[in-house]
Amino acid sequence: MALPAKGPASAEGPCSAPSTTEAPSQAACHPVDEKLPASRLVPAALQHIAAMYAGVVTPPLIIGQAVGLDAAGMTRLIAASLLIAGCATILQTLGVRNFAGNRLPFVNAASSAGIAPMLAIAETSAPGRQLPAIYGAVMVAGVFCLAIGPFFGRLLRFFPPLVTGVVITLIGVTLMPVPVSWAQGGDKTAADFGAMKYLALAGFTLVVVLMFQRFGRGFLKQIALLLGLLIGTLAAIPFGMADFTALREAPVAALPTPFAFGAPEFQPAAILSLCIVMLVLMTESSAGMLALGEICDRPSDGKTITRGLRTDGIATLLGPVFGGFPTSAFAQNVGVVSLTRVRSRYVVAVAGGALLVLGAFPVLGAVVSMVPMPVLGGAGIVLFGSIAVSGIRTLSEAGLDDSSNIILVAVALGAGIIPLAAPTFYAGFPAWAQTVLGSGISAGALVAVLLNLFFHHLGTRSRHTAPALKSS
Repeated sequence: MALPAKGPASAEGPCSAPSTTEAPSQAACHPVDEKLPASRLVPAALQHIAAMYAGVVTPPLIIGQAVGLDAAGMTRLIAASLLIAGCATILQTLGVRNFAGNRLPFVNAASSAGIAPMLAIAETSAPGRQLPAIYGAVMVAGVFCLAIGPFFGRLLRFFPPLVTGVVITLIGVTLMPVPVSWAQGGDKTAADFGAMKYLALAGFTLVVVLMFQRFGRGFLKQIALLLGLLIGTLAAIPFGMADFTALREAPVAALPTPFAFGAPEFQPAAILSLCIVMLVLMTESSAGMLALGEICDRPSDGKTITRGLRTDGIATLLGPVFGGFPTSAFAQNVGVVSLTRVRSRYVVAVAGGALLVLGAFPVLGAVVSMVPMPVLGGAGIVLFGSIAVSGIRTLSEAGLDDSSNIILVAVALGAGIIPLAAPTFYAGFPAWAQTVLGSGISAGALVAVLLNLFFHHLGTRSRHTAPALKSS
Protein backbone atom coordinates (compact mmCIF):
# COMPACT_ATOMS: atom_id res chain seq x y z
CA MET A 1 0.00 0.00 0.00
CA ALA A 2 1.40 3.39 -0.94
CA LEU A 3 1.99 5.72 1.99
CA PRO A 4 0.70 9.29 1.85
CA ALA A 5 3.41 11.90 1.67
CA LYS A 6 1.41 14.51 3.58
CA GLY A 7 -1.51 14.81 5.89
CA PRO A 8 -1.95 14.63 9.64
CA ALA A 9 -1.82 10.85 9.90
CA SER A 10 1.41 10.47 8.00
CA ALA A 11 3.19 13.49 9.43
CA GLU A 12 3.57 12.96 13.14
CA GLY A 13 0.12 12.34 14.53
CA PRO A 14 -0.96 9.00 16.00
CA CYS A 15 -3.36 6.66 14.26
CA SER A 16 -4.80 3.29 15.14
CA ALA A 17 -4.18 0.07 13.28
CA PRO A 18 -6.90 -0.19 10.63
CA SER A 19 -9.55 -2.85 10.80
CA THR A 20 -10.19 -5.16 7.87
CA THR A 21 -13.50 -3.39 7.19
CA GLU A 22 -12.01 0.06 6.65
CA ALA A 23 -11.73 1.47 3.20
CA PRO A 24 -8.21 1.86 1.83
CA SER A 25 -8.42 5.66 1.93
CA GLN A 26 -9.43 5.57 5.60
CA ALA A 27 -6.83 2.98 6.48
CA ALA A 28 -3.90 5.04 5.22
CA CYS A 29 -1.49 5.52 8.12
CA HIS A 30 2.26 5.82 8.30
CA PRO A 31 3.70 2.74 10.07
CA VAL A 32 5.67 4.98 12.45
CA ASP A 33 2.46 6.56 13.78
CA GLU A 34 0.41 3.36 13.89
CA LYS A 35 -1.10 2.39 17.23
CA LEU A 36 -1.04 -1.40 17.34
CA PRO A 37 -3.50 -3.56 19.26
CA ALA A 38 -2.21 -4.96 22.54
CA SER A 39 -1.81 -8.45 21.07
CA ARG A 40 0.88 -7.08 18.74
CA LEU A 41 2.14 -4.14 20.77
CA VAL A 42 3.14 -6.01 23.96
CA PRO A 43 5.23 -8.78 22.32
CA ALA A 44 6.95 -6.19 20.10
CA ALA A 45 7.76 -4.03 23.12
CA LEU A 46 9.13 -7.07 24.98
CA GLN A 47 11.55 -7.70 22.13
CA HIS A 48 12.89 -4.17 22.47
CA ILE A 49 13.25 -4.56 26.24
CA ALA A 50 15.10 -7.84 25.76
CA ALA A 51 17.44 -6.25 23.23
CA MET A 52 18.24 -3.20 25.35
CA TYR A 53 18.12 -4.41 28.96
CA ALA A 54 21.62 -5.85 29.23
CA GLY A 55 23.07 -2.72 27.63
CA VAL A 56 21.14 -0.40 29.96
CA VAL A 57 22.39 -2.05 33.16
CA THR A 58 25.98 -2.57 31.94
CA PRO A 59 27.30 0.98 32.65
CA PRO A 60 26.01 1.14 36.25
CA LEU A 61 27.27 -2.40 36.91
CA ILE A 62 30.78 -1.56 35.71
CA ILE A 63 31.05 1.92 37.21
CA GLY A 64 29.46 0.82 40.48
CA GLN A 65 31.95 -2.01 40.87
CA ALA A 66 34.86 0.28 39.97
CA VAL A 67 34.04 2.88 42.62
CA GLY A 68 33.35 0.25 45.28
CA LEU A 69 29.63 0.72 45.85
CA ASP A 70 27.91 -1.68 48.23
CA ALA A 71 24.86 -3.73 47.30
CA ALA A 72 22.44 -0.92 48.18
CA GLY A 73 24.43 1.59 46.14
CA MET A 74 24.53 -0.75 43.15
CA THR A 75 20.76 -1.18 43.36
CA ARG A 76 20.21 2.59 43.37
CA LEU A 77 22.60 3.07 40.44
CA ILE A 78 20.89 0.40 38.32
CA ALA A 79 17.42 1.75 39.16
CA ALA A 80 18.51 5.26 38.17
CA SER A 81 19.90 4.02 34.84
CA LEU A 82 16.61 2.27 34.04
CA LEU A 83 14.57 5.31 35.06
CA ILE A 84 16.57 7.75 32.93
CA ALA A 85 16.51 5.36 29.96
CA GLY A 86 12.73 5.10 30.23
CA CYS A 87 12.23 8.86 30.42
CA ALA A 88 14.63 9.54 27.53
CA THR A 89 13.03 6.89 25.32
CA ILE A 90 9.51 8.18 25.97
CA LEU A 91 10.62 11.76 25.24
CA GLN A 92 12.37 10.63 22.06
CA THR A 93 9.44 8.63 20.67
CA LEU A 94 6.53 10.90 21.66
CA GLY A 95 8.33 14.24 21.50
CA VAL A 96 7.48 17.68 22.85
CA ARG A 97 6.21 19.85 20.00
CA ASN A 98 9.15 20.94 17.84
CA PHE A 99 11.53 21.15 20.78
CA ALA A 100 12.66 17.60 21.54
CA GLY A 101 12.12 14.04 20.35
CA ASN A 102 12.67 12.66 16.85
CA ARG A 103 9.32 10.79 16.95
CA LEU A 104 10.84 7.58 15.61
CA PRO A 105 10.98 4.10 17.23
CA PHE A 106 14.28 5.17 18.79
CA VAL A 107 15.70 3.91 22.12
CA ASN A 108 17.84 6.19 24.29
CA ALA A 109 19.83 4.92 27.27
CA ALA A 110 23.23 5.07 28.97
CA SER A 111 25.90 4.31 26.39
CA SER A 112 28.82 1.93 26.88
CA ALA A 113 31.02 4.42 25.02
CA GLY A 114 31.39 6.51 28.16
CA ILE A 115 32.47 3.65 30.42
CA ALA A 116 36.22 3.70 29.78
CA PRO A 117 36.63 7.49 30.17
CA MET A 118 34.54 7.38 33.35
CA LEU A 119 36.73 4.58 34.69
CA ALA A 120 39.76 6.76 33.96
CA ILE A 121 38.13 9.64 35.87
CA ALA A 122 37.42 7.30 38.80
CA GLU A 123 41.05 6.13 38.90
CA THR A 124 42.38 9.71 39.08
CA SER A 125 39.84 10.90 41.68
CA ALA A 126 40.08 10.57 45.44
CA PRO A 127 38.09 7.76 47.12
CA GLY A 128 34.52 8.85 47.73
CA ARG A 129 34.75 11.58 45.09
CA GLN A 130 34.80 9.40 41.97
CA LEU A 131 31.08 9.56 41.22
CA PRO A 132 30.80 13.34 41.89
CA ALA A 133 33.69 13.93 39.47
CA ILE A 134 32.07 11.67 36.87
CA TYR A 135 28.65 13.28 37.24
CA GLY A 136 30.07 16.81 36.99
CA ALA A 137 31.77 15.92 33.71
CA VAL A 138 28.63 14.19 32.39
CA MET A 139 26.46 17.22 33.15
CA VAL A 140 28.81 19.55 31.28
CA ALA A 141 28.85 17.06 28.39
CA GLY A 142 25.05 17.33 28.34
CA VAL A 143 25.25 21.12 28.13
CA PHE A 144 27.85 20.72 25.38
CA CYS A 145 25.46 18.48 23.42
CA LEU A 146 22.60 20.97 23.80
CA ALA A 147 24.85 23.83 22.67
CA ILE A 148 26.22 22.29 19.48
CA GLY A 149 23.30 20.01 18.63
CA PRO A 150 21.60 22.49 16.28
CA PHE A 151 24.87 22.92 14.35
CA PHE A 152 26.10 19.34 14.54
CA GLY A 153 25.09 18.52 10.99
CA ARG A 154 27.90 20.77 9.80
CA LEU A 155 30.41 18.86 11.94
CA LEU A 156 29.51 15.40 10.71
CA ARG A 157 32.11 15.59 7.96
CA PHE A 158 34.79 15.54 10.68
CA PHE A 159 33.39 12.22 11.98
CA PRO A 160 33.40 9.86 8.97
CA PRO A 161 33.41 6.06 9.41
CA LEU A 162 37.21 6.31 9.71
CA VAL A 163 36.82 8.15 13.02
CA THR A 164 33.67 6.54 14.39
CA GLY A 165 34.88 3.06 13.42
CA VAL A 166 38.14 3.56 15.32
CA VAL A 167 36.29 4.81 18.40
CA ILE A 168 33.69 2.04 18.45
CA THR A 169 36.39 -0.60 17.96
CA LEU A 170 38.39 0.88 20.84
CA ILE A 171 35.32 0.86 23.07
CA GLY A 172 35.07 -2.91 22.71
CA VAL A 173 38.82 -3.53 22.94
CA THR A 174 39.52 -1.30 25.95
CA LEU A 175 36.54 -2.70 27.86
CA MET A 176 37.59 -6.32 27.39
CA PRO A 177 39.70 -6.43 30.61
CA VAL A 178 36.49 -5.75 32.55
CA PRO A 179 34.67 -9.02 31.73
CA VAL A 180 37.97 -10.89 32.02
CA SER A 181 38.32 -9.60 35.58
CA TRP A 182 34.70 -10.49 36.28
CA ALA A 183 35.28 -14.01 34.98
CA GLN A 184 38.03 -14.40 37.58
CA GLY A 185 35.74 -13.38 40.43
CA GLY A 186 35.67 -9.60 40.20
CA ASP A 187 37.65 -8.84 43.38
CA LYS A 188 41.37 -8.71 42.57
CA THR A 189 42.22 -8.50 46.27
CA ALA A 190 40.45 -11.78 47.12
CA ALA A 191 42.57 -14.83 47.87
CA ASP A 192 40.59 -16.94 45.42
CA PHE A 193 40.70 -14.43 42.57
CA GLY A 194 41.06 -16.42 39.34
CA ALA A 195 39.98 -19.69 40.97
CA MET A 196 38.87 -22.45 38.63
CA LYS A 197 35.30 -22.37 39.97
CA TYR A 198 34.92 -18.81 38.74
CA LEU A 199 36.42 -19.55 35.34
CA ALA A 200 34.21 -22.62 34.98
CA LEU A 201 31.06 -20.60 35.75
CA ALA A 202 32.08 -17.89 33.27
CA GLY A 203 32.82 -20.51 30.61
CA PHE A 204 29.47 -22.20 31.25
CA THR A 205 27.63 -18.88 30.82
CA LEU A 206 29.47 -18.18 27.59
CA VAL A 207 28.56 -21.62 26.25
CA VAL A 208 24.89 -21.07 27.12
CA VAL A 209 24.85 -17.78 25.20
CA LEU A 210 26.53 -19.42 22.21
CA MET A 211 24.09 -22.35 22.23
CA PHE A 212 21.05 -20.06 22.19
CA GLN A 213 22.63 -18.03 19.41
CA ARG A 214 23.30 -21.19 17.40
CA PHE A 215 20.09 -23.14 17.96
CA GLY A 216 17.61 -20.51 19.18
CA ARG A 217 14.97 -19.11 16.88
CA GLY A 218 13.24 -15.73 16.82
CA PHE A 219 12.72 -14.25 20.27
CA LEU A 220 14.91 -16.83 22.04
CA LYS A 221 17.85 -15.92 19.84
CA GLN A 222 17.36 -12.22 20.50
CA ILE A 223 17.47 -12.67 24.28
CA ALA A 224 20.40 -15.12 24.26
CA LEU A 225 22.43 -12.79 26.48
CA LEU A 226 19.67 -12.49 29.08
CA LEU A 227 19.10 -16.24 29.05
CA GLY A 228 22.80 -16.77 29.60
CA LEU A 229 22.72 -14.46 32.63
CA LEU A 230 19.64 -16.19 34.03
CA ILE A 231 20.85 -19.78 33.55
CA GLY A 232 24.35 -18.90 34.73
CA THR A 233 22.95 -17.38 37.93
CA LEU A 234 20.74 -20.42 38.56
CA ALA A 235 23.76 -22.68 38.08
CA ALA A 236 25.73 -20.62 40.63
CA ILE A 237 23.14 -20.95 43.41
CA PRO A 238 23.87 -24.60 44.43
CA PHE A 239 27.57 -23.70 44.78
CA GLY A 240 26.89 -20.71 47.02
CA MET A 241 28.20 -18.25 44.42
CA ALA A 242 25.07 -16.07 44.23
CA ASP A 243 24.55 -13.26 46.77
CA PHE A 244 20.92 -12.44 47.62
CA THR A 245 21.73 -9.67 50.11
CA ALA A 246 20.76 -6.84 47.77
CA LEU A 247 17.47 -8.53 46.92
CA ARG A 248 16.54 -8.93 50.59
CA GLU A 249 17.45 -5.36 51.56
CA ALA A 250 16.18 -3.45 48.52
CA PRO A 251 12.93 -1.49 48.92
CA VAL A 252 10.09 -2.68 46.74
CA ALA A 253 9.33 0.79 45.39
CA ALA A 254 11.20 4.07 45.72
CA LEU A 255 11.94 7.15 43.68
CA PRO A 256 15.63 8.01 43.20
CA THR A 257 17.03 10.68 45.50
CA PRO A 258 18.65 13.69 43.80
CA PHE A 259 22.45 13.69 44.20
CA ALA A 260 22.35 10.56 46.35
CA PHE A 261 26.02 9.94 45.51
CA GLY A 262 27.19 13.48 46.29
CA ALA A 263 27.08 16.90 44.66
CA PRO A 264 28.80 17.03 41.25
CA GLU A 265 32.40 18.22 41.00
CA PHE A 266 33.75 19.87 37.89
CA GLN A 267 37.27 18.84 36.91
CA PRO A 268 38.55 20.33 33.62
CA ALA A 269 40.37 17.20 32.42
CA ALA A 270 37.38 14.99 33.16
CA ILE A 271 35.06 17.41 31.38
CA LEU A 272 37.27 17.46 28.28
CA SER A 273 37.34 13.66 28.19
CA LEU A 274 33.55 13.33 28.39
CA CYS A 275 32.95 16.10 25.83
CA ILE A 276 35.10 14.18 23.34
CA VAL A 277 33.04 11.07 24.01
CA MET A 278 29.85 13.12 23.65
CA LEU A 279 30.87 14.07 20.11
CA VAL A 280 31.17 10.37 19.30
CA LEU A 281 27.79 9.64 20.91
CA MET A 282 26.17 12.43 18.91
CA THR A 283 27.65 10.96 15.74
CA GLU A 284 26.25 7.53 16.63
CA SER A 285 22.84 9.02 17.40
CA SER A 286 22.80 10.92 14.12
CA ALA A 287 23.76 7.78 12.19
CA GLY A 288 21.06 5.84 14.04
CA MET A 289 18.42 8.41 13.17
CA LEU A 290 19.45 8.38 9.52
CA ALA A 291 19.30 4.59 9.47
CA LEU A 292 15.96 4.43 11.24
CA GLY A 293 14.54 7.07 8.91
CA GLU A 294 15.39 4.87 5.93
CA ILE A 295 14.05 1.71 7.60
CA CYS A 296 10.78 3.45 8.49
CA ASP A 297 10.36 5.25 5.16
CA ARG A 298 10.43 8.58 6.98
CA PRO A 299 13.80 10.18 6.14
CA SER A 300 15.42 12.09 9.00
CA ASP A 301 16.02 15.73 8.09
CA GLY A 302 18.09 18.32 9.95
CA LYS A 303 15.23 19.27 12.27
CA THR A 304 14.60 15.64 13.20
CA ILE A 305 18.27 15.11 14.06
CA THR A 306 18.38 18.35 16.05
CA ARG A 307 15.35 17.31 18.12
CA GLY A 308 16.85 13.87 18.66
CA LEU A 309 20.22 15.25 19.79
CA ARG A 310 18.45 17.73 22.06
CA THR A 311 16.83 14.75 23.78
CA ASP A 312 20.29 13.18 24.22
CA GLY A 313 21.54 16.42 25.74
CA ILE A 314 18.59 16.79 28.13
CA ALA A 315 18.93 13.20 29.36
CA THR A 316 22.71 13.53 29.72
CA LEU A 317 22.38 16.81 31.62
CA LEU A 318 19.61 15.76 33.99
CA GLY A 319 20.55 12.08 34.32
CA PRO A 320 23.41 12.63 36.82
CA VAL A 321 20.99 14.39 39.19
CA PHE A 322 19.51 10.95 39.89
CA GLY A 323 22.51 8.75 39.06
CA GLY A 324 22.46 8.46 35.25
CA PHE A 325 25.29 8.48 32.71
CA PRO A 326 25.82 9.83 29.15
CA THR A 327 22.79 8.96 27.04
CA SER A 328 22.74 8.02 23.38
CA ALA A 329 21.08 5.78 20.80
CA PHE A 330 20.93 2.01 21.15
CA ALA A 331 21.95 0.51 17.82
CA GLN A 332 20.66 -2.95 18.76
CA ASN A 333 17.13 -1.60 18.84
CA VAL A 334 17.53 -0.14 15.38
CA GLY A 335 18.35 -3.72 14.40
CA VAL A 336 15.16 -4.96 16.08
CA VAL A 337 13.06 -2.54 14.00
CA SER A 338 14.84 -3.62 10.83
CA LEU A 339 14.43 -7.31 11.66
CA THR A 340 10.80 -7.30 12.79
CA ARG A 341 9.59 -4.52 10.45
CA VAL A 342 7.38 -3.27 13.31
CA ARG A 343 7.97 0.46 12.90
CA SER A 344 5.45 1.96 15.31
CA ARG A 345 7.05 4.46 17.68
CA TYR A 346 4.38 3.62 20.24
CA VAL A 347 5.86 0.15 20.61
CA VAL A 348 9.16 1.67 21.72
CA ALA A 349 7.32 4.21 23.89
CA VAL A 350 5.69 1.29 25.75
CA ALA A 351 9.13 -0.29 26.14
CA GLY A 352 10.34 3.01 27.59
CA GLY A 353 7.41 3.02 29.99
CA ALA A 354 8.40 -0.49 31.12
CA LEU A 355 11.94 0.74 31.84
CA LEU A 356 10.44 3.61 33.83
CA VAL A 357 8.48 1.14 35.96
CA LEU A 358 11.56 -1.04 36.45
CA GLY A 359 13.50 2.01 37.63
CA ALA A 360 10.77 2.96 40.12
CA PHE A 361 11.00 -0.47 41.76
CA PRO A 362 14.56 -0.90 43.08
CA VAL A 363 13.86 -4.51 44.00
CA LEU A 364 13.87 -5.27 40.27
CA GLY A 365 17.25 -3.60 39.90
CA ALA A 366 18.48 -5.70 42.81
CA VAL A 367 17.66 -8.83 40.82
CA VAL A 368 20.24 -7.71 38.27
CA SER A 369 22.85 -6.79 40.88
CA MET A 370 22.72 -10.31 42.36
CA VAL A 371 24.09 -11.85 39.16
CA PRO A 372 27.51 -13.32 40.09
CA MET A 373 30.59 -11.63 38.68
CA PRO A 374 31.77 -14.72 36.73
CA VAL A 375 28.36 -14.93 35.04
CA LEU A 376 28.64 -11.29 34.04
CA GLY A 377 32.15 -12.03 32.80
CA GLY A 378 31.05 -14.83 30.50
CA ALA A 379 28.25 -12.72 29.02
CA GLY A 380 30.42 -9.58 28.96
CA ILE A 381 32.92 -11.19 26.60
CA VAL A 382 30.12 -11.50 24.06
CA LEU A 383 28.72 -8.02 24.76
CA PHE A 384 31.97 -6.06 24.55
CA GLY A 385 33.33 -8.23 21.77
CA SER A 386 30.24 -7.40 19.72
CA ILE A 387 30.94 -3.70 20.23
CA ALA A 388 34.40 -4.15 18.72
CA VAL A 389 32.85 -6.03 15.81
CA SER A 390 30.47 -3.11 15.23
CA GLY A 391 33.49 -0.84 14.97
CA ILE A 392 35.19 -3.18 12.50
CA ARG A 393 32.00 -3.24 10.43
CA THR A 394 31.99 0.56 10.39
CA LEU A 395 35.65 0.62 9.32
CA SER A 396 34.77 -1.65 6.41
CA GLU A 397 32.86 1.33 4.96
CA ALA A 398 35.78 3.71 5.47
CA GLY A 399 37.68 3.26 2.22
CA LEU A 400 40.63 1.32 3.59
CA ASP A 401 41.98 0.79 0.09
CA ASP A 402 43.54 4.25 0.46
CA SER A 403 46.99 4.24 2.12
CA SER A 404 46.28 7.47 4.04
CA ASN A 405 43.20 5.93 5.60
CA ILE A 406 45.14 2.82 6.56
CA ILE A 407 47.79 4.94 8.30
CA LEU A 408 45.12 7.00 10.05
CA VAL A 409 43.36 3.93 11.44
CA ALA A 410 46.65 2.23 12.38
CA VAL A 411 48.00 5.21 14.34
CA ALA A 412 44.67 5.98 16.03
CA LEU A 413 44.19 2.35 17.10
CA GLY A 414 47.78 2.26 18.33
CA ALA A 415 47.25 5.40 20.40
CA GLY A 416 44.08 3.92 21.83
CA ILE A 417 45.68 0.61 22.77
CA ILE A 418 48.70 2.18 24.55
CA PRO A 419 46.85 2.68 27.88
CA LEU A 420 45.70 -0.94 27.70
CA ALA A 421 49.09 -2.41 26.83
CA ALA A 422 51.12 -0.11 29.13
CA PRO A 423 48.92 1.38 31.90
CA THR A 424 51.85 3.41 33.32
CA PHE A 425 52.90 4.88 29.96
CA TYR A 426 51.54 8.34 30.82
CA ALA A 427 52.55 8.28 34.49
CA GLY A 428 54.94 11.21 34.03
CA PHE A 429 52.35 13.40 32.30
CA PRO A 430 50.28 16.09 34.09
CA ALA A 431 47.06 14.90 35.74
CA TRP A 432 44.83 16.44 33.08
CA ALA A 433 46.78 14.69 30.31
CA GLN A 434 46.58 11.38 32.17
CA THR A 435 42.78 11.66 32.33
CA VAL A 436 42.46 12.36 28.59
CA LEU A 437 45.22 10.10 27.24
CA GLY A 438 44.81 7.42 29.90
CA SER A 439 41.51 6.45 28.31
CA GLY A 440 42.09 4.53 25.11
CA ILE A 441 38.80 5.80 23.71
CA SER A 442 39.57 9.47 24.31
CA ALA A 443 43.16 9.13 23.05
CA GLY A 444 42.14 7.17 19.97
CA ALA A 445 39.28 9.55 19.16
CA LEU A 446 41.50 12.61 19.52
CA VAL A 447 44.20 11.15 17.27
CA ALA A 448 41.65 9.96 14.70
CA VAL A 449 39.99 13.40 14.48
CA LEU A 450 43.32 15.23 14.17
CA LEU A 451 44.67 12.84 11.53
CA ASN A 452 41.40 13.03 9.60
CA LEU A 453 41.79 16.82 9.55
CA PHE A 454 45.44 16.48 8.49
CA PHE A 455 44.87 13.96 5.70
CA HIS A 456 41.45 14.95 4.39
CA HIS A 457 40.70 18.59 5.19
CA LEU A 458 43.80 20.80 5.49
CA GLY A 459 44.88 21.95 2.04
CA THR A 460 43.28 18.97 0.26
CA ARG A 461 40.45 20.54 -1.73
CA SER A 462 41.31 18.68 -4.89
CA ARG A 463 41.90 15.24 -3.48
CA HIS A 464 39.19 12.89 -2.31
CA THR A 465 38.09 13.02 1.27
CA ALA A 466 37.15 10.26 3.68
CA PRO A 467 33.68 8.84 3.11
CA ALA A 468 30.96 10.82 4.88
CA LEU A 469 28.86 9.47 7.68
CA LYS A 470 26.47 6.86 6.37
CA SER A 471 23.13 5.82 7.68
CA SER A 472 23.67 2.10 7.34
